[in-house]
This record gives sequence, structure tokens and C-alpha cells, in this order.
Amino acid sequence: MIGMTPIHSRVLAVVLLAAFAATGCGRAAQSAARAAPQPAAASQYGDAAAIARARADSLRHPYTAADVHFMTAMIGHHAQAIVMAGLAPTHGASASVRTLAERIINAQRDEITTMQHWLRDRQQPVPEVSATGATTMAHGSGHHDMAMPGMLTDAQMKELDQARGTEFDRLFLTYMIQHHRGAVAMVSELFGTFGAGQDETVFKFASDVNVDQITEIARMEQMLVALLFERGTP
Repeated sequence: MIGMTPIHSRVLAVVLLAAFAATGCGRAAQSAARAAPQPAAASQYGDAAAIARARADSLRHPYTAADVHFMTAMIGHHAQAIVMAGLAPTHGASASVRTLAERIINAQRDEITTMQHWLRDRQQPVPEVSATGATTMAHGSGHHDMAMPGMLTDAQMKELDQARGTEFDRLFLTYMIQHHRGAVAMVSELFGTFGAGQDETVFKFASDVNVDQITEIARMEQMLVALLFERGTP
């Protein structure tokens, strides 16, 4: 082999140093790339679309047994209110009480339909309402009887049915206030049950019932006070 001159030695040294530097830089770049945050961090935190879907899913909580109980029971509760209101035209009610009764009938009939659809869509037993306000479960499962707050007793319903004119107005307002307060108590019980009232439809429906019935209670209390004042009742 031919011996290297000093010049050749320096050239070779420069070449070797350059190769070593290139190798070192490559390894450093690879290490830096591994250490740097990667866009693939989405696998840990999810991409924007996945986050949006997760947030949407968190808003759609599954319904509970308490939700089913509430919707089922409220059908029977509304049914009795409709029967009570239906007496107004034939029992000499005042114009203001007849107007209130019509509003109750229209609103609560629509709400019964909403509750029946909700139960049916979830393959739950659906109470059917008779003209007398009695409820029976679909598919022949018999009479649906629940102890619900505010419901009038048979004796109270009979008393209301026998009243006429001003006395009917007084009893109607008194008993409908009692009835509405019962509905508000049912909503309170629903929202006080862990995990209940999170279904979107149940939450909106129960919230609307709460607001509507409280508003009507205040209105009926004013009507009752005015009626008793006119009659001179202490």
C-alpha cells in the first residue's frame, strides 16, 4: 500500500470528521423527533370530531326507572285534571273559570300524548285514558292505579260534580290548586332522584310542567281570593 502524505492525512481526517458529524446530527434529529410533541397526540386526547361526539354523547343520558314512573304516573294525574276541567261548561262555571278549564284541557291532552309517545318509543307499558279519566295499561294489563300527590279522592270528585255556579268555581279552584301542587311535588321528586330527569325529553317536559303549574297556581290563588272577597267569605 502506498504511504499517505501529510496532505492526504489531513484530507482523510476532514472526511472522517464530516461523516461522524453527519451521523451524530442524524441521531440527534431522530431523538428530537421522538421527544417532540406529535400531532398523533390525538390518540390520547382525541381529535376535534371525536371530542365533539363525546360531548354530544355526554348530553344524552339514558332514561331511568324513575323517568318511566314519572311519565306513567303523570298521565293518570293529567287525566283527572282533564275530567275536573271538563265539568266547567255544564256546572255553571264563570267565564274566567271556563277559560282556565279550557286551557288546562288543551295543554294537558297534548302533554298526555307526548308522554304516551315517549313510553311507547321505549317499549314501555302505555296507559290509555278513558273519558272518565281512568287509566288502563295497554295490552290488557289492567287498571293502572298509583298514589300520586294532589289527586282528588272519590269523595272530593263527587263534591265537585254536585256543585254549581259560584260554589263550583270555589271548589274547582281549591281542588285544582291542590292538584297542581301535587304535580309540582312529582317533578321535585323526579329531579331529587339520583340519575333521573337527564333524558332530554323528560327534562324539558318536567321543567315545563313545573313552570306552567306554578304559574297557574298563582293565577288560581288570585282568582280564589277575588271570589271569596266577592262572596264576603272570611
